[in-house]
Amino acid sequence: MSQPTNQSWGGRFSEPTDAFVERFTASVDFDQRLAQHDIQGSIAHATMLARVGVLDETERDAIIAGLQEIGQEIADGTFAWSVKLEDVHMNIEARLTEKIGITGKKLHTGRSRNDQVATDIRLYLRDAIDAVDGELLRLRKGLIELAAREADTIMPGFTHLQTAQPVTFGHHLLAWQEMLARDQERLRDCRKRVNVMPLGAAALAGTTYPIDRHVTAELLGFERPAENSLDAVSDRDFAIEFTAFASLLLMHLSRMSEELVLWTSAQFDFIDLPDRFCTGSSIMPQKKNPDVPELVRGKTGRVYGHLIGLLTLMKSQPLAYNKDNQEDKEPLFDTLDTVQGCLKAFADMVPAIEAKSDNMYEAARKGFSTATDLADYLVRKGVAFRDAHEIVGQSVAYGIEHKKDLSEMSLDELRQFSTSIDDDVFEVLTLEGSVAARNHIGGTAPDQVRAAAQRARDSLTALREEN
Repeated sequence: MSQPTNQSWGGRFSEPTDAFVERFTASVDFDQRLAQHDIQGSIAHATMLARVGVLDETERDAIIAGLQEIGQEIADGTFAWSVKLEDVHMNIEARLTEKIGITGKKLHTGRSRNDQVATDIRLYLRDAIDAVDGELLRLRKGLIELAAREADTIMPGFTHLQTAQPVTFGHHLLAWQEMLARDQERLRDCRKRVNVMPLGAAALAGTTYPIDRHVTAELLGFERPAENSLDAVSDRDFAIEFTAFASLLLMHLSRMSEELVLWTSAQFDFIDLPDRFCTGSSIMPQKKNPDVPELVRGKTGRVYGHLIGLLTLMKSQPLAYNKDNQEDKEPLFDTLDTVQGCLKAFADMVPAIEAKSDNMYEAARKGFSTATDLADYLVRKGVAFRDAHEIVGQSVAYGIEHKKDLSEMSLDELRQFSTSIDDDVFEVLTLEGSVAARNHIGGTAPDQVRAAAQRARDSLTALREEN
């Protein structure tokens, strides 16, 4: 058995906590990463208590000075963490009392660990969201600039992973950018709901002390205090919502990763990734493996798992706080670490992608990628679309039999399928003509890609100005 009984709550207990239970229920091994935010919240709480007269100025100053010293100890790595004190909050409070005496015990007046931990997590997550937001901006900027550079680079566009129509590499990259733009909108929207302060809800019902929650919220930079004390201490929607954002983001990064893995293969050979983002084989000396995108693709599953885990954690909890909620931190922390690592890897890697434009162009020439252009040409000549579709299908069958692309056929060969085909057909059968013809907003024409890249740049500038 452990000795002594925990002094923060042990007054009504007749025996100490079992040593295994003490270790099993402790969270300090992982929640100590909340330490600086816990100190930030405690300083604001003490400041508010002094304003309403619960603490005098001398007590407030002693508490704040002690907390700041403890923060430095933690930053320096000299702070002694104890499992016996269960969590980050009690470790800091015990150290504060050790440093400044009985005044340290007054810090917890008007609050509970329930609203304290909910506040700490929100403070921590808010800062983490801002860091993730910055990396997303950096990745999007890299994508946009690469897309602008590759606005004229022609590659095959795919449906069902079969050659469909020619597009430009820049247009493809801007499709990735659109995915990330939606992710950034979701992230910033999530932050609004994170930025609500639980502190002052106490254990579940509020407190009898004359606290001013608006003062504390202002000191901590929260938009407002939470409206309902029961919900304030038990709500973990904000953590679930962030993990849902992260799942969508990782799904997008995984799709990008899959294409990067395909494009670096010898079978595609569309791009080259710098050596610093790849590894080799211990047995096959020729190998250059795209480990960064492969690993990002793999990490998507763990984030999905955390989302399901958090949803399951909360699905049957009665109001208000329950010990189950201690299990919210590790999946949230790991999700944050995973997202930050994946974004950094992509933001560093994407600007260094080198397009193998000749290989992309040759690939686009295969698979009859201008077949739809021929059908559109026939429609403009007065042929009904369904008839045009049939004519082009016959032309493609002929091309397969004779191993000729549509652009390689002679006029006589093409006219055997429709006398509506004239000399001008070759203007639409070239890859350049095909992509240039999609000259509308959202299209793959090089001029449209450059214009879209500029709009995306302007959007990033506006987002930065919002911060």
